Amino acid sequence: MTPYFQQTFQRGFGTWPLRGVKLAQAMEAAIEVGYRAFDTAQGYGNEADTGAILAASGVRRSELCITTKVKPDNFGADRFIASVEQSLKNLRIDQVDVLMLHWPPAGGDVVPSLKLLSQAHRQGLARYVGVSNYTIAMMQQAVAVVEAPITANQVEFHPLLDQSKLMVGAAALGIPLASFCSVARGEVFKYPLFAQIGADYGKSAAQVALRWILQNGVSLNTMSTNPANIAANFDIMDFSLSSVELARIEALTATGLRLIGKAQVSNAPDWD
Repeated sequence: MTPYFQQTFQRGFGTWPLRGVKLAQAMEAAIEVGYRAFDTAQGYGNEADTGAILAASGVRRSELCITTKVKPDNFGADRFIASVEQSLKNLRIDQVDVLMLHWPPAGGDVVPSLKLLSQAHRQGLARYVGVSNYTIAMMQQAVAVVEAPITANQVEFHPLLDQSKLMVGAAALGIPLASFCSVARGEVFKYPLFAQIGADYGKSAAQVALRWILQNGVSLNTMSTNPANIAANFDIMDFSLSSVELARIEALTATGLRLIGKAQVSNAPDWD
């Protein structure tokens, strides 16, 4: 069973764009309420801070699921493995739980970086491997190139974006999806439906949106610096949305709100 399938790790704490004291305060609050999955990346510039905070937390290494991601600048054969080794030093660990490729490379040829990801796994630098921001065609290539199972494709996933095509393609390949921008950077709060549904369960609009993601079989990454919101984002396992409620929320995916595209990241692919 890979980390993303374990109930404790279905709710991960994302660390971007936090650093220093703000990151420490947020992660300490997250650890206190029960988070044990933490997501960072070379490109976030906070691996060393994340490693120091986790090392000082007193939480046993075996209880943690630590994910980091290799940035495209390090996809060259002369840089990839060295960058992963540096990430491990920064994180103060011998092996990362999940090592991902953060974005497809410029030009879109994913095969060379996938081969290097596979090499990092063979060398024992990563327990599991994954990808991020991959299309269906790219996931197909990942399955063909990487010997180890692809434990997740981390993508923008929230109730205001239709990712049904990607979900079907991922399911056919046996690749779970993991979310980022899980509440669409607050945009879901503009839609009364979430609060209306939440009122019946004693839950917030955010908790309803997150629960919808989980019930779609997608693991969560959420980030907040507010201790109350950090706790609320974790407290979503004691209720379930009905099929009618799921469908009402599903209708909002037609909004088509994509927050991260080529305007924000030049390496972004042509999405499915």
